[in-house]
Parts: sequence; structure tokens; C-alpha cells
Amino acid sequence: MKPSKIGDLLVKSGKITRAQAEKILQLQQQEGLRFGEAAKASALISEEDIQQVLSQQFDFSFITDKNSKLSRELIAAYEPFSQQVEMLRTIRSQLELRWFSGEKKTLAIVSATNGEGRSYLAANLAIVFSQLGERTLLIDSDLRQPRQHKLFNLNNDQGLSNFLVDRADATVIKEIPELLNLSVLTAGTTPPNPLEIISRGLGACLEKLTPHYDVILLDTPAVSQGSDVQLLARNAGGAVMLARQHETRLADMESMKTFLEKSGVICVGAIISNF
Repeated sequence: MKPSKIGDLLVKSGKITRAQAEKILQLQQQEGLRFGEAAKASALISEEDIQQVLSQQFDFSFITDKNSKLSRELIAAYEPFSQQVEMLRTIRSQLELRWFSGEKKTLAIVSATNGEGRSYLAANLAIVFSQLGERTLLIDSDLRQPRQHKLFNLNNDQGLSNFLVDRADATVIKEIPELLNLSVLTAGTTPPNPLEIISRGLGACLEKLTPHYDVILLDTPAVSQGSDVQLLARNAGGAVMLARQHETRLADMESMKTFLEKSGVICVGAIISNF
């Protein structure tokens, strides 16, 4: 008897031995179970082990390693089957219909003030796009208060700011080994003049990167911090506006929408979160 593909993956990953896989297969045939069900019934592996090999089989990557150094805020990586992540997938579907269905590839995540969850949303949206098989690039374009390097446990010595002034090349973009199809460009060195650097370099930067990715998401600074977000969103072409439930003022959302649209930015939609 030959173990199933799941059995082969469990053996290859060191979860079980070949002899144990044969025993599981015998139990599977005796009880009329699926291989994964028989494996759990034999007490040789856990549900977590099964989910991990299924993710390999279907190219759906998520994190089961409790010792991973990636932030627990990356809920789409740690709890991909939770209700909260299901909502993120719903947002992803809407964005595919409204924005990414044609030639558009780049989108900015914006909010009126700090503390509304832009970085959290951008990171988790990037993960759910990558889980769909889209080649996804997350750019931390908040050159004032960057966070993505902390969420993904990346070195931030060089990143977007260095790339924009031609002091770094595309090697500063880091693939995330635990998450297939996902790459991150951190903010890099904090410059004294972020607005000027973005103004003179972002368009060319995106032009270089766009052919290599299906989806590019920009994590931006808050509108209240200055005009950076206006330039970033204009180069992206479109923006998703984020508000925090019971905290963000409607007047601030309206003001932000007007502010962006005056620059030719398409406001693709608004998300009210309680993350």
C-alpha cells in the first residue's frame, strides 16, 4: 500500500515515519476514513500538522510554528480560518472586482489619523492576497513612523527611502519564507525630508517594480501628518480609506476623501474596522 500525498508530505516533513504512514493507511482502509482523519485518530499527528501539510499541498501558506518571530498581529498568517480573516478575504474579493480586475496593480491604504490600524490592515491584506497565489509586494511607505519591519521581523537599515535615492537596489525587497508569494519592502533609513524624496522618486520606483508583481499595497502615513499620503496615493492611483469604529470622525473621513480626490486619486472604498 502506498501512502497518500498527504502521507508523503507528513513523512517528508518529519512528522511521521514511513512505517507509521503505512499503519495510518491500514487504519484508513479499515475504518473508511480519509488519510488525515485516520492520522489524527491514530494519535500520531495533530490537527496542526494536518493543516500545515495541506497548506503545502494547495500552496496556501500560513504559520503553525509557535516559535515564529513574525508578529502575532499578522492574524491572516496565524489564524487563516478565523472569522476576522474571513472578513479580510471578503475585502480582498471586493478589491479584486473594483480595482485589481484590470491593469491596476497598486493601491494605497490610508486613514485620517494615527492609531486607526493602517499597518495592521495593509499587512494582513497583503497576506490574504499572497494566499490566493498573487505575487504580492507590501511597501512600507510611511517614512516617518514605519511599522512593517517590526511586524515581519525584518532589518530596516535599508528600504524604500534608500531605493528612492538610488542608494539601494531591488535586493532590499525581502521575501517572507513562511508566506509564499509575499515580499516586503521596508521603509528604510528615516530621512529628514520624506515628502521631497517621495515626490522625486516614487513614480520611477513603482514603474520598476510593477512588472514583477500582481498586487502592490502601500502602507502610508496618516493624512494628519502631512502631504506624503497625497503623493503616495496619487502614484498608486487608488486608495482604500480606513476608519476605526466609534473613534474616527465622519468629518475627518469626508475631508480625507476630498483631499485625495483633488489630486486625482480614486477612492476605491472605505473600511470601518474594530481591529
